[in-house]
Amino acid sequence: MLVIAATWLLLLLSLGGFALDRTMTGLATRNFDDQIGYMLTAMVASVEIGPDGEVFFNRPLGDQRFLEPNSGLYWQISGKGHEDFLSRSLWDSSLKLDSDHFDSQPHAFDSDQRSGEPLRVIERSVVLPGSPIQWRFAVAASRTELNGQIARIRSILFWSFVILALGLFLMTALQTWYGLSPLRRVRRAIAALRTGGSTGGSNRVTEPLPDEVQPLVEELNLLLEHADRQAEEARTHAGNLAHALKTPLTVVMNAATAHADDLADTVIREAGVMRRQVDHHLARARAVGRRVAGHSRSVVWDSAGAVERAVTRLYPQVRLDMDGSKTACVAVERQDLDEILGNLIENAAKYGGGSVFVTIDARADDKRFCDIWIEDDGVGIPEAERTRIFARGARLDTGKPGTGLGLAIVRDVAEIYGGSVLLGESEDLGGLLVTLRLPRSSGDSIFRVPAARDT
Repeated sequence: MLVIAATWLLLLLSLGGFALDRTMTGLATRNFDDQIGYMLTAMVASVEIGPDGEVFFNRPLGDQRFLEPNSGLYWQISGKGHEDFLSRSLWDSSLKLDSDHFDSQPHAFDSDQRSGEPLRVIERSVVLPGSPIQWRFAVAASRTELNGQIARIRSILFWSFVILALGLFLMTALQTWYGLSPLRRVRRAIAALRTGGSTGGSNRVTEPLPDEVQPLVEELNLLLEHADRQAEEARTHAGNLAHALKTPLTVVMNAATAHADDLADTVIREAGVMRRQVDHHLARARAVGRRVAGHSRSVVWDSAGAVERAVTRLYPQVRLDMDGSKTACVAVERQDLDEILGNLIENAAKYGGGSVFVTIDARADDKRFCDIWIEDDGVGIPEAERTRIFARGARLDTGKPGTGLGLAIVRDVAEIYGGSVLLGESEDLGGLLVTLRLPRSSGDSIFRVPAARDT
């Protein structure tokens, strides 16, 4: 910010100084030209033509310097075929004038014809009464005085602009330092959190700060809250995994210590339990990672169709129908959505009576969530067991193969993405109704499902 401010100030002051220098030096030069122009006018008004055709003054010029040799102020009158009429101050020299053209108005220019003495010359052409000759009148003055004035003007401008630049830069530096001081306070607060936590004991920035940086502090606190939540989820996840593996490992250790005859069977059985637990926690960890990585977007109909084809091959005797929106999208990774729907639809096919119905976007008027209904015509789940069934390893029907982890995985992954799973009773099929609610993807268009399925 300081470099940009210094560069901008330097550019503006340079342009302003250049413009002011041109203006002031121009004014000084024009004032100088006006002074010698008055002398030229006086010359023209005082000159006459003598009997021999030569020019002469009917009255002397007023400035005494015209009479002093090399005084720095000179005049000269030149005419074709006549000797130059010179001021005494020119002594034994003359001004070199271009008489090939006619200047009806005074014309000023700089000249270096006198060695060591730069001149400012103003001249004009005049045809005097009684003479057909074009006379050229010129007044020349040394530029020493004019150059001295210009040098003083430029010195004043230079030092004035230097002081102005330093003052403006100092003001900008102070303004920048003062304006960014809240960010330094935020930095110190973050450093305090990193080293020892805030004074209030909470992992948040609680120091009062100006309104300009308060949104930044609020976002920072939300980020810290998110990081704490992730850390807590990771600790809980690690603890759950350790607890899940502890019992199978204990069983294996006891069987090995006792040299049990069924040690091999025990190891195989418990290793399978541990593998399923690891798969469960890995699925949950992947869902957390994908949720943190960015916004996900999956079309529910495509995922449900893929699951339908797989389940139909596993359970050819089951009739599986789908209805609802074909464009509904949820903010869930496709792999996780496939796993959720796969568990729910497979359970409906496995434990139902032979009919499964899937309704996508069952409540299309909800702009925040997409509800997916999975219904079957089985015996359902008693209301008293609908909470316990989500526990890891919980199974109501032990006559069919399974691990009891399917619904636990569904619930955990859905909650990671901000969704939920509810169990109820299907009014149409009489069996279990699973309501899977997932957050709708941003930009998803909402379409109404057929009226026959609305509830």
